[in-house]
Amino acid sequence: MSNLITLDDVKKDSQVGAYIKRADENLAVVGYTEHGPRHCGLVAKVARMTLLELNISEREAELSAIAGYLHDIGNVFNRLNHPYTGAVLAHTLLRDMGMDIDEITTIVSAIGNHDDDGWEPVNRVSAGLILADKSDVHRSRVRNPDMIKFDIHDRVNYAVNHSRLDVNREKATITLALTIDVKISSVMEYFEIFLSRMLYCKRAANFLKTQFSLHINDNNLL
Repeated sequence: MSNLITLDDVKKDSQVGAYIKRADENLAVVGYTEHGPRHCGLVAKVARMTLLELNISEREAELSAIAGYLHDIGNVFNRLNHPYTGAVLAHTLLRDMGMDIDEITTIVSAIGNHDDDGWEPVNRVSAGLILADKSDVHRSRVRNPDMIKFDIHDRVNYAVNHSRLDVNREKATITLALTIDVKISSVMEYFEIFLSRMLYCKRAANFLKTQFSLHINDNNLL
């Protein structure tokens, strides 16, 4: 018998916590930015908020939040192909929790399509996840500030001291607003590594029948 699983249920599951913890530890070893409870929790929160602000059903928003919380667990195996391994692992975890199979397939399709490597948003749950995930650029994700001299990803993240995803239902717009310290990293460096992600946000916003824009230091750049 299926249960109406919530994000709180998922957060309380000991297996979920163990996988997220180990996945983040693995990424730390190879020098990646933070992908632990902070990132997962924020993506879940923003994914839910995005759909609710667009007057999408509370249940779809909840499923997007669950997908957001679980989207990076595939990193427990390897960074390569982590959306696919994460989707399979999420299927097993949610099935064991007794979630309805239709809801499971919605979530795993969102997780499997959350990266910007030639894929597309396949449902509103996935669109919310994409926008939430790709908008999390912030200095708090940098593990070792000393690395900003050598690693462009760390440098760009560390340069962002404020990020916010604004959803305006009346104007049908979704705006990612960033404040970047150009003494640390240039706006050009941001585009050098994140342009494909921003274009994926644009496709996700279009799927939700909205227009995506990027504001950096109060300048409209996309």
